Amino acid sequence: MKGKFASALQYTKHFATTGAISETSREVEIEICNNLDANGKIYVEFGMGLGNITKEILDRIPKDARLYSFEVNEEFCEKVKESIKDERLIIINDGAENIKQHVKGDIDTFVSSMPFTFFSKEKTDQILSTSKEMLKKGGHFSQILYSKMHVKKFSAIWDHCDIVKTDNFPAGYVYHCTKN
Repeated sequence: MKGKFASALQYTKHFATTGAISETSREVEIEICNNLDANGKIYVEFGMGLGNITKEILDRIPKDARLYSFEVNEEFCEKVKESIKDERLIIINDGAENIKQHVKGDIDTFVSSMPFTFFSKEKTDQILSTSKEMLKKGGHFSQILYSKMHVKKFSAIWDHCDIVKTDNFPAGYVYHCTKN
């Protein structure tokens, strides 16, 4: 329990950048990874946090794939470097808006837990547009949010967007988006 309490303190301390007060639930970790391309080579995670979703992604992707995990909190990056030893994981201590500086090639799948609710409209639009541009045709972008207020924005950018409600508290909504 000490670990979960310490983790909750970290998320609360960095609420403005995490948009969360605790780690994602196991239900969210499973749901957000449901559309991972099983044969992909390049995966991107926005908002690595302390690595819960990162571990789930690594459990599901091929042995020769790469996972580029973006996290703006340097302390979180260091903790994940200590706890996850996997040569497929490339930790990037930078914001998602700078993806083109770090990742080259078509991306098979995006998994994101960024707090778009706290971002400006311009920053949100730029990140989502760049993600769609870099995503391969038929690829997926999955996002956890704790509100349905972004439905119109996501539906306007992506060719197809489904939303799955999770039963955890607070209720989470996983946006599963596709590029045709």
